[in-house]
Amino acid sequence: MAEVLIKLHLEPLDEGGYVATSDDVPGLVVEGRTIAETVEFAQDAVRKLYESYLEHGDPIPPKLIEAAEGEFELLVPVAV
Repeated sequence: MAEVLIKLHLEPLDEGGYVATSDDVPGLVVEGRTIAETVEFAQDAVRKLYESYLEHGDPIPPKLIEAAEGEFELLVPVAV
């Protein structure tokens, strides 16, 4: 399976935790207690959405078709 890079939008929730959405994957909405957990849930949800698109013959969002190639920068949260 190829890897793709998608942009996640993370927003803190008033009650604690975070919610993640993405313009690259319409319909993606996940919540987690920490940023790392939210990102992990988003990765899992995108894989499941991709499998669902294939299974049901739905159009695949263009960003999920583009395989990551070459060098790239990635911002990673680090607790300090």
